[in-house]
Amino acid sequence: MPANATTVLDARTLGRATLARQLLLDRADMPVPDAVAHLCGLQAQEPQEPFVGLWSRLRDFDPQELSDLLVERRVVRTHLMRRTVHLMAADDVLAWRSRHDAMLRQRVLGVYRRDLDGVDLDELAAAGREVMADGEPRSMAELTRAVAHRWPATAPRALGEMLIAGLVPMVQTPPRGLWRTKAGVRNLTLASWLGRDIDPPSPDGSDPVGRALVRRYLAAYGPAATADLRAWSGLAGLPAAVAAVRPELVSFRDERGRELLDLPDAPRPDPDTPAPVRFLPAFDNAILGYDDRTRIIDDAHRGLSVAGERAVLVDGRVAATWAVEGEAVVVTPLRRFSRAERADAAEEGRTVAAFLSDGASERVRVDAF
Repeated sequence: MPANATTVLDARTLGRATLARQLLLDRADMPVPDAVAHLCGLQAQEPQEPFVGLWSRLRDFDPQELSDLLVERRVVRTHLMRRTVHLMAADDVLAWRSRHDAMLRQRVLGVYRRDLDGVDLDELAAAGREVMADGEPRSMAELTRAVAHRWPATAPRALGEMLIAGLVPMVQTPPRGLWRTKAGVRNLTLASWLGRDIDPPSPDGSDPVGRALVRRYLAAYGPAATADLRAWSGLAGLPAAVAAVRPELVSFRDERGRELLDLPDAPRPDPDTPAPVRFLPAFDNAILGYDDRTRIIDDAHRGLSVAGERAVLVDGRVAATWAVEGEAVVVTPLRRFSRAERADAAEEGRTVAAFLSDGASERVRVDAF
């Protein structure tokens, strides 16, 4: 499709572009670390969900590969975009973290400002780094107990959240996040875990990281408005980065009249391209990565995406939720399915059940609407 600032892309066209960028239109023959990087990380506060996310996107995905990447320290679990836990390529975290520092701090303050009133955050950061300098992973409770005597009137939870999510770049160490493994959160500094310091901010204010974020976001999520970029990243200070890369980009309009930016050579499939049924994990960024999510989910169902419901895409849109009951995958439609749609959802559900059970079960139930 030729690029033109007056060309209007409807929700179906945008949805097909999203599926293509998110590796959901066709499963990709892509190495796991490349997929994690291409997707700009996977939201991962629920430790097992990224495995489903990659299984739905990659051909012949072996979950052990992702576990190995965590153990090998090539992929890490850390707070980043929107102050949520993401599974990130190690190189991306090191490059991007300092650009997110102010946002992370402000997001913690948005919850705990009153609790942290009177706490010098630089002093708190220094105290936390001093405790973590021995290279021993700690739970939040262990870390806060070690510093709480300095701020006895402050709620320990506020101190811990600010240290771990806002002030000291941390990773959640394995076995947390390994396939079929239940483990509590133990934190270690990013620099200690990876043996490298995070990249410092650009000294000349040119913001190369911001420009890279714009390009990477559009590659995985575009075409998109600047409000979508802001909603995905949590960063408000990207207008200058957008302005800097704008000469490289093409622009369109959505049906609301918003300007949509995109990389000129990124895929924008025909809106009639068939879209297979796909099962998404909880909190998948294919849904959460936008301010306007109508390209993939109806506004009436928007709340499902932030409530931890797993979604089923039918014809490229959220049309059902799914859960595991015993050994069966249970699909709950959000609208009436045609006979073909019901059959396709059941077939994909059987493969999900087999994946989750190592082939022990292919049981699926598609409930009536």
